[in-house]
Amino acid sequence: MSLKDAALAARENAHAPYSNFKVGAAIRAGSGTVYIGCNVENVAYPEGTCAEAGAIAAMIAAGDKELTEVYVVASSPHPVPPCGGCRQKLAEFGKGDVVVTMATADGLETKTTIADLLPGAFGAAHMRDT
Repeated sequence: MSLKDAALAARENAHAPYSNFKVGAAIRAGSGTVYIGCNVENVAYPEGTCAEAGAIAAMIAAGDKELTEVYVVASSPHPVPPCGGCRQKLAEFGKGDVVVTMATADGLETKTTIADLLPGAFGAAHMRDT
């Protein structure tokens, strides 16, 4: 299954009763395995989970540690980029040159990289003693 198909299928399972804004994400890990996630809203909005975060959690739970490709799809007139928190999560588990495809449910796509989404990302190297 392609990342696009996996993300579209995940989007169908999104729990978005408050906003009705369904998002699906699919990531390919270094192992080649594809992991999916969808947004899960909560009536207390800050307690919801983004699709990208869900896919990353599934990847980590399965034992993979690095992502190599990302696909995010939403029902929007324009491709929707990951939120700030998800940009940081993507940077944690993927190199800067990892391609992130943002798409609409109608098929419009835009490609970028993790580095372009989050220039100057805070990373593990910032935590090391010098």
